[in-house]
Amino acid sequence: MKRLPGDPSAKTQVARMIRVDHAGEYGAKRIYEGQLAVLGKAPAAKEIRHMADQEQRHLDVFDQMVRDRGVRPTALSPVWHLAGFALGAATAMLGPKAAMACTVAVEEVIDEHYRAQIEALGDTEPELKAALIEFRDNEIEHRDTALAQGGDNAPPLMTAAIKAGSRLAIWLSTRL
Repeated sequence: MKRLPGDPSAKTQVARMIRVDHAGEYGAKRIYEGQLAVLGKAPAAKEIRHMADQEQRHLDVFDQMVRDRGVRPTALSPVWHLAGFALGAATAMLGPKAAMACTVAVEEVIDEHYRAQIEALGDTEPELKAALIEFRDNEIEHRDTALAQGGDNAPPLMTAAIKAGSRLAIWLSTRL
């Protein structure tokens, strides 16, 4: 990792990555739980369950990294618990296409986020980097699935708001 004067140590930067990714996977799990609470019997539920299962696996890996490396989870977990579920349920109440649009917006931000982390790691942290590469591939798959399910028909304001909220959640969870 390239460091400039005043940058956190490599160990601190990795801890921040694990913290924010753990929080993000938890938030994603809660978004899908909110969507399934509303759309549990809809045809889109099968795809949502598949994505939720993958997010749970991602969360399990980051749970283990948090424990093994002694990384403090974000202090904002209670906020993401409520906000993730609320976002999922609210978009699902607008219909399956809106739920899929939520997935597209979130996953586009996560794709950028994971790509930046992968690049920042370079040749360091092979376990973390391999997980990020695999999980990024899954997130791209989620985005593509959501696009195929009509997730590209959302009002631009909704998409922009979800993306802005996702970026803010990343910024906050990295630090708090």
